[in-house]
Amino acid sequence: MTASTRTAGQHTQDAHAPYNSSSFAGEAARKLMLQFPARSTPGSWPATAAGRDEILARVDHAEFRARESSAQSHRRYGARRILSWLETFPGTTWQQRWQASPASDLGPRWLDPLQTWLIGRGENPNPAGLRAGLLSLLVADAIRPELDFLLATNRSRHRAAAFAAHRDPAGFARLEELGTEAVETSSRFVLRAIVQVATIVIAKGGAIADITVGDCLELRTAEAKLPKGGSYGGALFYSLLRDMGTFPPDAPATLRYFNVHSGQLTVEQLVDRYGIESKPIRDLIVDYLAERQSALDYTSLEVLSRTLANHFWKNLEQHNPGIDSIHLPKDVAAAWKQRLRTKVTRERMPDGTTAEVASPRSGYLGLVGSVRAFYLDIAQWALDNPARWGPWAAPSPVSSTEISYKKHASRVKAKMDQRTRERLPVLPVLVRTAEQRLRDARTRLDAVRAAPPGAAFTALGEPFTKVTNLVDPDPSKTTSAYDHNGRLRFLGKEEHRAFLGWAAVEFLRHTGVRIEEMLETSHHSITQYTLPDTGELIPLLQVAPSKTDQERLLVISPELADVISAIISRIRRGDGAVPLTPFYDMQERVWMDPMPLLFQWHTAGQQRAVSVALIRRSINEILEATGLTDVSGQPLHYQLHDFRRIFTTEAIANGMPPHIAQLLLGHKDINTTMGYKAVYAQEAINGHRAFIARRRALRPTEEYRVPTDAEWAEFLGHFERRKVALGECGRAYGTSCQHEHSCVRCPVLRVSPDQKRRLEEIRDNLTARIAEAEQEGWLGEAENLNVSLAAAEDKLAQLDQRTRRATTINLGTPTFAEVTGRTASQPAATLVSAGQTGHS
Repeated sequence: MTASTRTAGQHTQDAHAPYNSSSFAGEAARKLMLQFPARSTPGSWPATAAGRDEILARVDHAEFRARESSAQSHRRYGARRILSWLETFPGTTWQQRWQASPASDLGPRWLDPLQTWLIGRGENPNPAGLRAGLLSLLVADAIRPELDFLLATNRSRHRAAAFAAHRDPAGFARLEELGTEAVETSSRFVLRAIVQVATIVIAKGGAIADITVGDCLELRTAEAKLPKGGSYGGALFYSLLRDMGTFPPDAPATLRYFNVHSGQLTVEQLVDRYGIESKPIRDLIVDYLAERQSALDYTSLEVLSRTLANHFWKNLEQHNPGIDSIHLPKDVAAAWKQRLRTKVTRERMPDGTTAEVASPRSGYLGLVGSVRAFYLDIAQWALDNPARWGPWAAPSPVSSTEISYKKHASRVKAKMDQRTRERLPVLPVLVRTAEQRLRDARTRLDAVRAAPPGAAFTALGEPFTKVTNLVDPDPSKTTSAYDHNGRLRFLGKEEHRAFLGWAAVEFLRHTGVRIEEMLETSHHSITQYTLPDTGELIPLLQVAPSKTDQERLLVISPELADVISAIISRIRRGDGAVPLTPFYDMQERVWMDPMPLLFQWHTAGQQRAVSVALIRRSINEILEATGLTDVSGQPLHYQLHDFRRIFTTEAIANGMPPHIAQLLLGHKDINTTMGYKAVYAQEAINGHRAFIARRRALRPTEEYRVPTDAEWAEFLGHFERRKVALGECGRAYGTSCQHEHSCVRCPVLRVSPDQKRRLEEIRDNLTARIAEAEQEGWLGEAENLNVSLAAAEDKLAQLDQRTRRATTINLGTPTFAEVTGRTASQPAATLVSAGQTGHS
């Protein structure tokens, strides 16, 4: 037995047992099967024990007859031949004879032995009639093939239609009714769900009301073996069955990805993934992890198990066969640490071949630090419990001088600061691009929805042709189209990703939360706080604890309120409620109860939580559209955590005290918060200048003379010379214009609202000049004009923002009272001091 097939608590002494970190994929499904077992196929039931003539009479019975006489003739023909063939195999029931025949193992080729038998009898077989005969026997419940056979042979709607008409018609009608209510865009998802339910009824017997959670999970597991994997059909059928009240109240809300995720593994399973040969060492690591388990979250426990079982001991066993003591010789420990410093990855070379490439391991210090903690913990525990831990106390192979984090932390800090300095200045470009992509995606989506199937239409000057050859029985609802290059575009999905990208960028940059915290934000997270002295309502965002288990509250800014309103308006149902959606916690590896998540979407008749991968893809598409590059000329990439560092840098740079930023970010140590803040050279310059100003203020006043009339006139004239065509220049007295009087580019220009029309004319003129420069090939001129155009658009955006703050416009979005999940208030007598947060 290898590590890949080992179950919980089992261990092997196989010296060559390979390990596989994905051995326990689907462990969550196995645990669910133990809680909700699938029905087993009985050895016999009345229909399968009936005689040949009784079965044929049942096929001809009005309850099971086909509507068309020709179809019924095919069924009768096929049923007779199949029964005659099955009579040649041993068994007392038709089910036993079917299982004894080769057909049950041949899948799509089940007709081959039957046709050979018929040809031997001098008959010319009719494959269509034989298939119809098998369908009639299935409907008559004479045989119940395995799920693998049913999925491999025929998953068509005709089989489902036959069962819906002749087996539990009321149940299938109710199933279709619920599916039609759940799915708004396409009915093919409902058809797939009906086919899946029919497949379970064929294999297990009974009616729809008899289907169990285990039956559904067994079907999903069997579907995962198909070429298309577990994605075929989806889990809509389970949601519909659950809505019908078929399952008990404690049944899971969804079956999505249960056959993929392992869920939380036991400590034994975590260690046994790596096939450790020495059982005493394996048991020691298991016991050590069990002691540490209560103080660690699951992700940290999983990482620690990988470090000790794989990177530490399995590595030693592979290079030192037979080793069975953690008291390591110096040469063995030194060789292990040297191997750990590098990692080998396979990379594709320019000529198409692959090669193994060795590179320094960035997490080396963390690995050896965990091993050193392992030794020190055992030594400490040996003092308290010498009988249990004393025999394992040994000198650590990692000394304290080997895990100095000072240089490493400095390098990490420098890299983080450089990333922030590169990405913070271009954040406005990313924001504008996200907004423009969303507007364009909505324009294309509206155009394809208005076009009839197969018609050509134009959106944003780009020609499209709406598709007509999809399987969907209602092609008018499709949002797919071919562009002018003949490429199939899914415009509905493009609009969905454009919205998610815009919403994620805005949410992350205005809150500074972690990505898992953003995805777990629900409608209940939006609260209101009433100021005791003024009665003013302050909207708050309650951030669920994630990494540090520290709950915190953030004030919702007007910009963030617009984003939250747009999200809620998008996901609300017709009755105004936010749907409850189950989601998988990737940190704790457990399925959470359904919640009114903000980041969810409706697809294939189901509400799904947005994944981290989808957020990354959506933001990367925005970045690709910006064309931004880093200092090396490569495309600029944003990590999701970059927005958290940008938020911290902006907050502290704009005057927020670091200890308040620490509370908002949920850091346990203020040094972590300061590590997120990027250092700029301008801060040192401004701080030094402020020091000089304070020092001069303390010097004797007689050192400062009275200005002359000419100097005073020069000073007063400075303010007159600040007036320009577009408004006023805000540069300080005694400073020259650093932009060579190119006022549009100057950041200190304050545009007058009366000059908005003039600024728009400048922008339009720049656009025309850029087009002329690009047409004439004046690339240098075009690049220079693009800088001015970006500055003009930024000035217009600032002007619009000032106007919006001064004027209240009803945009039709929900108000705070409408989007708030609950309201919190606090009496004046218990008002907490500044910097403290609480919740009711």
